[in-house]
Amino acid sequence: MPTTETPRRVRRREETTRLFAEISEATDDATRDRLRDEVVVVNLELARTLAGRYRNRGVPIEDLEQVASLALVQAVRRFEPAPERDFLSYAVPTIRGELRKHFRDLGWIVRPPRRIQENQSRVVAAFEERTRTGEPRTAADVAAVLGISVEDVDEAMRAQGCFHASSLDLPVGQDSTTTVADTLVRDSTAETEAAETRAQLEPMIRCLRERDRLIIRMRYVEDWTQQEIAEAIGVTQMQVSRLLRRILRDLREMTPAS
Repeated sequence: MPTTETPRRVRRREETTRLFAEISEATDDATRDRLRDEVVVVNLELARTLAGRYRNRGVPIEDLEQVASLALVQAVRRFEPAPERDFLSYAVPTIRGELRKHFRDLGWIVRPPRRIQENQSRVVAAFEERTRTGEPRTAADVAAVLGISVEDVDEAMRAQGCFHASSLDLPVGQDSTTTVADTLVRDSTAETEAAETRAQLEPMIRCLRERDRLIIRMRYVEDWTQQEIAEAIGVTQMQVSRLLRRILRDLREMTPAS
């Protein structure tokens, strides 16, 4: 169903088109930069609106607006005007993509495996799009659209809770005086040993080469598979396996003798 643009949106579109026409005709970089800055200012409301759609998902709205604004600047810099090519049709997906990437990379309080992280952003986007268009939005429908299993969709939706932290002071039941913290098993010895291990490893990891540190972080912090690491750094999965063995050997050799 076609939508009618508000007068404000019409003015924004017309002003943006005019500015890009002037950018195309500008003869010096300073003028082009000034005009691009004007395009950003004209469309800042759009960036804030897109950021606002992700409000209350565990990331401060100020951070989201900053991400959206930076994505808008990138879109303005990269956009190449052409007949029948609208800036907003390029900018909106760019800004949405950066917002989703921000959630994927930095918005997790509890970080699930990378496969779930990537599915989560796709699944949420698919649900939002089907809601907007009035299409069926069951897990089976979304799974069929994305080419993944229904179990993957359910798993991705459950991962949304990883963006929010609940207080340990919350009662476990409506009439209970027992808090979540009271139910946690505390092993002070294990916690102390883990802290000591981290303190010992930190200076040793800093001594590794940059790529080795990257591999360690991807494998043991971000929970990447060896195949994912291989694709990211441009080697084979077998080479990643050898690299990990060599890095762990190097770390063991750095460990002071007890």
